[in-house]
Amino acid sequence: MTSPSAVFGGLVGQDEAIKTLERAVRAADAIVRGDNGTAMTHAWLFTGPPGAGRSATARAFAAALQCEQRGCGVCQACHTTLTGTHADVRFVVPDGLSIGVGEMRALVLRAASAPAQGRWQVLLVEDADRLTEAAGNALLKAVEEPPPRTVFLLCAPSAHPDDVSVTIRSRCRIVPLTQPSAEAIAAMLGAREGIDERTALWAAAAAQGHVGRARLLACDEPSRTRRAAVLAVPRGLTGVGACFDAASALIATADAEAAVLATDTDAKERAALEMALGAGGTGRGAAGAVRGAAGQLKDLERRQKLRATRVKRDSLDRALVDLAGFYRDALARALGATPDPIHVDLAEQSAQAGQHWGPESTLRRLEAVLSCRTAIDRNVKPRIAVEAMMLTLWRG
Repeated sequence: MTSPSAVFGGLVGQDEAIKTLERAVRAADAIVRGDNGTAMTHAWLFTGPPGAGRSATARAFAAALQCEQRGCGVCQACHTTLTGTHADVRFVVPDGLSIGVGEMRALVLRAASAPAQGRWQVLLVEDADRLTEAAGNALLKAVEEPPPRTVFLLCAPSAHPDDVSVTIRSRCRIVPLTQPSAEAIAAMLGAREGIDERTALWAAAAAQGHVGRARLLACDEPSRTRRAAVLAVPRGLTGVGACFDAASALIATADAEAAVLATDTDAKERAALEMALGAGGTGRGAAGAVRGAAGQLKDLERRQKLRATRVKRDSLDRALVDLAGFYRDALARALGATPDPIHVDLAEQSAQAGQHWGPESTLRRLEAVLSCRTAIDRNVKPRIAVEAMMLTLWRG
């Protein structure tokens, strides 16, 4: 028999959060069934490190709210919510590096209406830390006075004011998600993907708590190849020219990964829009409809280009996290510490590097990688930031 909370079964290492959400789902179910004495929070903030499953948790919660069985995982309400097609669940995922006020106002307005098919209107913002100030203010007005059957679900790395404004945070119930342990991720890979224990443990450690990244490393050969190329950087920095070559290669690797992720999605979006606009039609007015669709297709291309920029930044950041892991392992050995290495397959190389460089020089290298991440997050051109990092990694 399917568990009432089956939609939460895909989450890894989030037992406390699941208990909190299950209690909320029971309260929400009571409200729908007419229990006016029950109350439920209408605004939720899911926080946690990358890969902990913020958006997956929020999506599962949305499905449980819409489900008459409180999250069975198999009914139409669960299926359409989890796949992003439920009429009463609005998903806000930034196409570019931020979420603008126009998009947020339109979505808030729609979320304020009564549910058309489901039990609740749900507005799920997957990257609330990317809201512009104006978009945040638009959302705040709705969160302050929520309609009776509307729930706001926000996802952000933390509840810090740099990620979510204090006023929005104060009106949300915070659900902190923890970084899953390598053992928990490895167990998931074995149970769901059939990965052998040794490979699963390696992928879980290398992914540094990022569930999706661990799955890619365990199951996708090109992902492992790209990781190997990134981790070959430290031993390839033999001079100034090599630094610039390595910077170009690192950016190219991130671009290639982003292209793989975007190509299929872009093609499907364009085909779906063309079909909706009547492409291929032969009846009266078909030619005019196609001409009229040019503006919408151009707008789609603009949004896809913005999304490509964001995906490239995210791919580059994952590469930098892998590189930081190598220098962390080297620093630990330089200091004589013996924690479990992040990159088990490169433990000997990182140990030798740490002993050769010494603690201070290794720490400068690690700080250079972290500074590069910060610079890119502040919109420094990636190539400039990466080239500066490579020169510091070489000099030490």
